Amino acid sequence: MIPVGFEYTRAASAEEALALLAQYGDDAKLLAGGHSLLPLMKLRLAQPERLIDIGGASDLSYIEERSDHVAVGALTKHRDVEQSPVLAEHVPLLAHVAGHVGDPQVRNRGTLGGSLAHGDPASDLPAAALAIGATLVVQGPGGPREVAATEFFHGFLDTAVGADELLTEIRFPKQTGLGWGFEKFNRRAQDWAIVGCAVQAGEHGGVALVNMGQAPMLAAASTQALRAAASAADVASLADEGTDPPRDLHAEPNYRRHLARVLVERAVRTSAG
Repeated sequence: MIPVGFEYTRAASAEEALALLAQYGDDAKLLAGGHSLLPLMKLRLAQPERLIDIGGASDLSYIEERSDHVAVGALTKHRDVEQSPVLAEHVPLLAHVAGHVGDPQVRNRGTLGGSLAHGDPASDLPAAALAIGATLVVQGPGGPREVAATEFFHGFLDTAVGADELLTEIRFPKQTGLGWGFEKFNRRAQDWAIVGCAVQAGEHGGVALVNMGQAPMLAAASTQALRAAASAADVASLADEGTDPPRDLHAEPNYRRHLARVLVERAVRTSAG
C-alpha cells in the first residue's frame, strides 16, 4: 500500500530534532532507519502529518567505552554494533545479537535506538538490552532522564519515550569475561523469531524472552534462578512463568511456552561454557 501524504523535515542534531518535535507536537514522528515506521505507514496503521528524519544526526552515532559501561548512541547502526571491538570485548552478547537482526541491508541501515524505541516484542535487541541490564537515556524538554531497561517497555509498541522525547543513548554495563547465550527459533533465517531468548551470566545477569508477551520481557523467575547459580534445567523450567505468548499462524501459546523452556536451557548451558 501507499502511505497517506506527509511533510518531511531533516534534523541535523538531537537538539534540532527535539525543537522540531516541540514545534509540530503529536502530528510528527521521528524517522531513523525506517524499518519499523515505514511499514506501519504503508499499512496506514500510522499516519503522521510530518516525518522528522534524524538519520543525519551524527551526534547520536557512537560507541564509547567508559569506566563501568559502554555507551552506544541511539543512531548507531546494527552493523557497527556487530563489528565493534569494544562491544566484542565488553558486551559480546549485544554484538552477537546485532549480527542476527534481519539481513545485511537491514543491519546496514537499521539503528539500535530505533529497534529499542519501537518496542516490538518479536525483536531481538530489546531482549539483549533486558538481559544485560541496560540503561536508556531519554532526552526531552525537561532534560535527560535515565530509564532502566526493565522499566522502558510498557506494552505492545509502547515504550517510556514520550511524544516530545528522543532516545539518545543506551548504556550497557561491562560484562567482560562473563558467559552469555542467545537462541532464536524461526522458520527462515531472516524471519522474526517465533520464540527467542538472551542470557547474560554473572551476578547481575538476566534471562530475557523474545515474542512471549505483549512487550519485550525479562523472565523474572528464570533470572532469579540464574543469579542463584541454579542448574540450566532449573532455570529453564521457570522460563515461561508469567508470560503471555501470542497465538498466530506460526505457533500456539503452549508450543511457544515449550520453545521458551528449551531455548533458555540451551542458552544457559552456552553461557556456562
